[in-house]
Amino acid sequence: MGVMTHQRYKGFNKLEIDGSEVIRALPETNVLFVSNHQTYFADVVAMFHVFNASLSGRIDSIKNVGYLWNPKLNVYYVAAAETMKKSLLTKVLAYAGSISIERTWRANGQEVNRQVKFSDISNIGKALADGWVITFPQGTTTPWKPLRKGTAHIIKKYKPVVVPVVIDGFRRSFDKKGLRVKKKGILQSMVIKEPLAIDYENESVEDIIEKLEYAIEQHPSFLKVLSQEDLLAIEEENQQRRWRAQQKKADKKKKKADKKRKKDQEG
Repeated sequence: MGVMTHQRYKGFNKLEIDGSEVIRALPETNVLFVSNHQTYFADVVAMFHVFNASLSGRIDSIKNVGYLWNPKLNVYYVAAAETMKKSLLTKVLAYAGSISIERTWRANGQEVNRQVKFSDISNIGKALADGWVITFPQGTTTPWKPLRKGTAHIIKKYKPVVVPVVIDGFRRSFDKKGLRVKKKGILQSMVIKEPLAIDYENESVEDIIEKLEYAIEQHPSFLKVLSQEDLLAIEEENQQRRWRAQQKKADKKKKKADKKRKKDQEG
């Protein structure tokens, strides 16, 4: 998978990296990477490349794919269970290291409100005990959405080293799933920041969430410095979401009408 995807970050497009020295200084286990999110899969695959290249001694570079022959395998990422069951490819990606969880706020495109599964939290804890975990606390590729409090609860419970990651350019270069190259020649970037100083015992969940929002540059205050290109990308995504909602509403209405017509004919 690494060989097949390398050109997406070091060929069709260029990935600019900052912070490889942070990766080399991290402990072997109990590290939680917290990042903003732009595509379903391209973001996390890029992180696998960057982490392994950095551990192999490359300085802010993924040049020469040879670092893949001795990869760090105990790297996991948190993903929605429904996303990881949609196709053969997503099942392969899940096998490669996903911790599949059931989202408490959204399912099959609909808003829901359900309790957190303790087994999901436990599985994240097991992954942290074994190695590194990547999570996207917004739970969506839409920027500026509020962070889910579950991430802060995990931080307070397992006390991991928390490393913020800020990515950019992935939304412009890939489709939403991150599987298809949408545009070539885009400069992608990944900044790995120094671990956050967190008082696990005394800081509240709200304090940790705010600290994470600033660290991954998703606090509402950052909206003031968005580029025109970013604003257009956000508007495009919002339009697509509205269109999908309208389509679902129209399909539901048609299904209801068809059901009524069938019932009338049978009557």
